[in-house]
Amino acid sequence: MSSHPTNSDSASDLGRTLIQYDGQVAACRALFLDKMHDYGTAWRVLRPASLTDQLFIKAHRIRTLQEGGTQQVEEGIRPEFVGIVNYCMMALIQLELSEDSPMELPADEATGLYDGALSQTRDLMTRKNHDYGEAWRDMRVSSLTDLILMKLLRIKQLEDLEGGAKVSEGVDAGYMDMANYALFALIHLESA
Repeated sequence: MSSHPTNSDSASDLGRTLIQYDGQVAACRALFLDKMHDYGTAWRVLRPASLTDQLFIKAHRIRTLQEGGTQQVEEGIRPEFVGIVNYCMMALIQLELSEDSPMELPADEATGLYDGALSQTRDLMTRKNHDYGEAWRDMRVSSLTDLILMKLLRIKQLEDLEGGAKVSEGVDAGYMDMANYALFALIHLESA
């Protein structure tokens, strides 16, 4: 008997992944909307590099907690991964908007932009997941954290090059990858 998954196995795996993925996305989106209700789009003041640094802080805290660091703030790892997803969406929105876009966006416009960024991120995940064959399911949450940190260091380097990169993907692809790694981590944490 072959150990390779059949097409129907692959389709059912993708269906399961999409259900789990969309469930985590819904939780992230709900928090984004709740915070937008309370704070508006104050995050619009942050430049993409500042969002990258905020993402670094969250990922570094996750790694510290995973390595057994003493936790003095009540929030655990899960809310930090949710924060990574939402900050990645904010960064993607910031990259899309022109410099003369208003600081305060109407809620429906900000929601539409968030949903558009999530849709692009989900599409990227389905394409990569097809090619990599659900490999993320065999990864540890700590490895997903390390991948996020590596992507952040790459993005920081690209930002410092100010458009002078030779062969790399743009920072937008890095933000989408990090959001997907965080969503995979959230699925693992829920399944544990």
